[in-house]
Amino acid sequence: MSFNALLVTKDEDGKTSAAVTELTEDRLPEGDVTVAVSHSTLNYKDGLCVGPGGGLVRNYPHVPGVDFAGTVERSDHPGYKPGDKVVLTGWRVGEAHWGGYAQKARVKGDWLVPLPEGMTARQAMAVGTAGFTAMLAVNALEDHGLAPGDGPVLVTGAAGGVGSVATALLAALGYEVAAVTGRPETEAYLRDLGAGRIIPRADLAETVKRPLESETWAGCVDAVGGAMLARVLGQMKYGASVAAVGLAGGAQLPATVIPFLLRGVNLLGIDSVMQPYDSRVRAWSRIAELMPMDKLEAMIQPATLSDLPDLGAAILKGGVKGRVVVDVNA
Repeated sequence: MSFNALLVTKDEDGKTSAAVTELTEDRLPEGDVTVAVSHSTLNYKDGLCVGPGGGLVRNYPHVPGVDFAGTVERSDHPGYKPGDKVVLTGWRVGEAHWGGYAQKARVKGDWLVPLPEGMTARQAMAVGTAGFTAMLAVNALEDHGLAPGDGPVLVTGAAGGVGSVATALLAALGYEVAAVTGRPETEAYLRDLGAGRIIPRADLAETVKRPLESETWAGCVDAVGGAMLARVLGQMKYGASVAAVGLAGGAQLPATVIPFLLRGVNLLGIDSVMQPYDSRVRAWSRIAELMPMDKLEAMIQPATLSDLPDLGAAILKGGVKGRVVVDVNA
């Protein structure tokens, strides 16, 4: 049986191109579960894989898409049977393994988690890896002692995918959220998600000579890294934690160890790719419980497979707000 997929190919000159292509099931990779995909989404990694040069792709032709949600068609895995609703994020799917930008996917069942009760596949992909990562970050901050009433929680890169969901989740949990953005036009959007304060990116973008500033933030979800993360570390309250989830501002960290030594600040690395099953189920369960679905809907930018090359280029330039949800059957 044939199906449509966004296929990335490379020519003899090393140039890559992406186009919606009809494929047959015998082209699918090895795996013990075949899924009829209904929705996927767009992440920074997807932009790299779809765009010129192929980014993280190692073998061609390739189907990108690091996330997908759908229904099990066939299964040789003991945990899943035909008809089960499932979600996949991570495990290098869409990079090293064919991913969700297709109407069918075949993967290892150990990589899947059940779609949470009461959540649709479309909603799950509005959350996607970005929202899943945001929930992991909030869980880590709370596991390290953060509680509502401790003070404001900073979210950097707040208008992006991770930041949008983190802002909404933190607000739903009762936290005072301060949202950092370099796009003034997103202020109303962020306030609708629950941000109580909007902080211009320029206010935090430069490093300062002082390793410590006034204790301001009770916690932070940081999607930017670089100089901004270094600056934020010096503004954290005693014993507070920063959950590092991204590097939009660069991979280098021009910081000192002083915030760690004199204020007991914790820098928590958040990896969403190789998270163990129990941690994934915990995060998805909390998302289904906490995420305000009206606010999630407000984040959604609908798309089709044919839209992805342009959207992939846009996300690499910081030109995507909220969450792109791809209906692979549209």
